[in-house]
Amino acid sequence: MSHSESIAATSPFPVSRYWRGFGLWNLYFIFKLALYWRGAIDFDALANLVFAAFLLLPLPPRWLHRLRHLVAIPIGVALFYHDTWLPPFERLIAQSSQVGAMSPAYLLELASRVVDWQWLGVFFVLAVGYGFVAPWFRVTVPVVLALVWLGVAPLLSQGASVPVRPGQAVSSDVPAGTERTATREETVIPAPAEEASDSVLDDRLQSFYASERERYTTFSARPAGAVPFDILFLNICSLSWDDIAVAGLEDHPLLDYLDVVFDDFNSATSYSGPAGLRLLQASCGQRSHAALYNDVPARCHLFENLAELGFEPSLVLNHDGHFDDYLALLQREGGLDVPMLSLSGLQAPMVAFDDSPVYRDLTMLQRWDEQDAQGANAVFYNTVTLHDGNRFVGQRGFADYDVRLRQLFDDLLTFLQQLEAEERRVAVFVVPEHGAALRGDRMQFPGMREIPNPLITHVPVGVKLIGLDSPRHGEPLHVTAPSSYLALSELTSRLVANDVFGQPRLDWSTLVADLPVTQPISENEGVVMMPFGEEPYIRLEGQGWMPYPQ
Repeated sequence: MSHSESIAATSPFPVSRYWRGFGLWNLYFIFKLALYWRGAIDFDALANLVFAAFLLLPLPPRWLHRLRHLVAIPIGVALFYHDTWLPPFERLIAQSSQVGAMSPAYLLELASRVVDWQWLGVFFVLAVGYGFVAPWFRVTVPVVLALVWLGVAPLLSQGASVPVRPGQAVSSDVPAGTERTATREETVIPAPAEEASDSVLDDRLQSFYASERERYTTFSARPAGAVPFDILFLNICSLSWDDIAVAGLEDHPLLDYLDVVFDDFNSATSYSGPAGLRLLQASCGQRSHAALYNDVPARCHLFENLAELGFEPSLVLNHDGHFDDYLALLQREGGLDVPMLSLSGLQAPMVAFDDSPVYRDLTMLQRWDEQDAQGANAVFYNTVTLHDGNRFVGQRGFADYDVRLRQLFDDLLTFLQQLEAEERRVAVFVVPEHGAALRGDRMQFPGMREIPNPLITHVPVGVKLIGLDSPRHGEPLHVTAPSSYLALSELTSRLVANDVFGQPRLDWSTLVADLPVTQPISENEGVVMMPFGEEPYIRLEGQGWMPYPQ
């Protein structure tokens, strides 16, 4: 026996015998490396190296080695989630109260969207390949080398120019062949002179909110003898320009029926409650998410401003408004403290994700038309027809989005044409809350709206004036500048002050000229999206800024 063998035999802790390798954890790391290579996830090299070292650390007692594998399972799951682009887990926990109200069938549907069946196939192939190779090849060695390389490579590249993950900036260009009548000079946000950093982006966000606090709409009294008219805001849940494109309804006649279309309107949020408040508080510049619920100045409330001018407020929903306390929120924080239009005696053709009834839009709007006399009404109408998880009564499975969108567009067009036939004077504002997120991305699966990314907040806003003595003909007039709710409040003020329905011919260019421009900054609780140069950046609560992964 050699001297070294004698030492190994007599040593109380022969370490070399207990370097057991990763075992099945090899498959875990190989799968994550494959996902990272394809750009499907991020990869925290240091955290993964620490986890690998924890798994490799020699532990002589076999029972302790097996216990480590059990302890490693929740750690590995948490690390895998950490490496995805999904929002921090605490953001999902914060929505647990809403999740509890969803039907089991809808929760199962959401879970199925998280699973990518192609990657399950990849995992199956990798598992079979690992099982074939593992008996005669020590797989742990190349896996460890790959993990070490990913940890060392960024250090080797320090000082070099490393490209940032590309973001997607929302373009305000109008498709070729579309009338592009600029209502003001094109507003171009200049390229930043400094590089993005937490301090630079924080300062820019605070500067934005500080300037927005100084902006508000001044409402002038209605001229003596002004022709009375109604103002109807159609607040549509789950509708963005991207959703329309996915559904293939870009050519629906409703879009051409409108008089004015805002090409670059930002909803500033991706949830219904904040979206409703932002519309109802439209008479002030854009406020932070938290400020929507705290000490809102009276001049910010659009419907209270209209009430002072003689417009009777009305509230109409095609649902019961109970989910997430939506109805009470509008009444308490939105300055719309009026009862909603009764739903009694109506048959609901759909049920929502929480099994509550969803009424047809044409039916609800016709009921309002019948019950509110013509004159001066300011109406807030909210519809959840397009909300994720709706299903038709008597049918199994969830209703297709494109089917519901076509029906909604058909109902709105039919109703507007009925108002025209009645010769009722109405200024109609089509204002979606946010998109449906039909297309997911790296951080959110389809239907998830925790992060207000541009595909969700870039919504189709339009205006139709029904009952003019000289109606506008031809394609809609396009407002191409970046806009948000303050532009709608300003336009509403102009409609009232200029007695638009009392004029023989309306000067449309003057009506929509120089409307307030607002940068496309969006915010939910704990999440901020803001453009910097040509790409959007995101800040999650408790973390710094990063380019939004596309």
